[in-house]
Amino acid sequence: MQKHEKKIIRSEQGDAECIHIQHESGLTIYIMEMEGYHSSFALFGTKYGSINTRFRLKGEENYTEVPEGIAHYLEHKLFENEDCDAFEQYAKTGAMGNAYTSFDRTAYLFACSENFTDSLRILLSFVQNPYFTKETVDKEQGIIAQEIRMNDDDANWRVFFNMLKAMYHNHPVRIDIAGTVESIKQINAELLYKCYNTFYNLHNMVLSVAGNVKADEVLAVCDELLKPCEDQGLEQLYADEPDDIVKPYVEDTLPVGKPIFNLGFKLKPQTGKELVRSELIATSVLDVLLGSGSPFYQKLLEEGLINSEFDTDAPFTGDGYFVLSCGGETEKPEEVRDRIIAEIERAKKEGLDKEAFERSKRVHYGDIIRSLNSVEGNASMMLNAYMAGLQPFSTVEALATITYEDAQKFLCEEIDTAKAVLSVIHS
Repeated sequence: MQKHEKKIIRSEQGDAECIHIQHESGLTIYIMEMEGYHSSFALFGTKYGSINTRFRLKGEENYTEVPEGIAHYLEHKLFENEDCDAFEQYAKTGAMGNAYTSFDRTAYLFACSENFTDSLRILLSFVQNPYFTKETVDKEQGIIAQEIRMNDDDANWRVFFNMLKAMYHNHPVRIDIAGTVESIKQINAELLYKCYNTFYNLHNMVLSVAGNVKADEVLAVCDELLKPCEDQGLEQLYADEPDDIVKPYVEDTLPVGKPIFNLGFKLKPQTGKELVRSELIATSVLDVLLGSGSPFYQKLLEEGLINSEFDTDAPFTGDGYFVLSCGGETEKPEEVRDRIIAEIERAKKEGLDKEAFERSKRVHYGDIIRSLNSVEGNASMMLNAYMAGLQPFSTVEALATITYEDAQKFLCEEIDTAKAVLSVIHS
């Protein structure tokens, strides 16, 4: 009896390929066999992050609303089961295990150079076997509260979230991934099981594996350990978010040597292929305008308005949000903001430097190709594609089709300098 659908996905821009399996359990699996590599990397991820606080399942009339920070809390607790924790088990196989929670996903991972199948068994076993009690949940509250306080004392973390709060009225992206000290006090074992059973359904998850692996070995472990389940018809609900920003300026104080700032622009959210194209275009647009090779950057550097800490961040995007930002250290953050806005408006009228755009595109293309030479890069690429609802290799294929005209249109139509937020941390 056939247990799964299996197909090969090839990159149109190179000779890379991966195997896609739709397993009978409901899980999507991506495997890249990388001949000649000695290490392996695996990611087991779910479409569940800090912004997923309101949801309902098929047949439910009302939406469930849960405390902020619960996805991150759940990630912490899942490593422990009734007998031991996953890190102790990984220590026996020699694998390095970890996990992360972001705004829109949670992923559990390991890297190893031997005992791959044993480590994969550990990964699939502990993620599918939650164990929460009042005692273990209460114990974790102090640990996570301390983590939240540490983040509050981190100037770079604070300046970024202050910017998001000044930018978004209602969208949960404005809240720290770990939640607040107050919100995590509301978390209990019952809520954790509710969220686990909702979001850790295999129809909402992906296994992405790359490196010194064989597809048949991966599938043998999956056939052994995956627990078939029904698609629950999960629906998400986000609060309505106005197009405009909350306020254009926000400041705070922390012990910093020099004032630090984030300047962000609120853009229209996008999804799927359009989102990937826009992310790629935005990266090159910011690089051409503000990157370390741009005349504008050099001028501000010579004038002492910025230093080498200044950087343009990767586009910050997800379900219902899209932010372009840059930041660094400066004694004159408002002047830097005004100069950046003026440079954007100048480029809208006079046009981007075409040669600089083509150069940036080539560099970006090279960076992506290089990342595909690593086991971690490939496993992450396949997981990211799943989370975006796309096929692997979509990013490199989209980049090959982007033109200078696309970049100029994006600059003029998508970046609205009236939706800029300046966040500053003073000493």
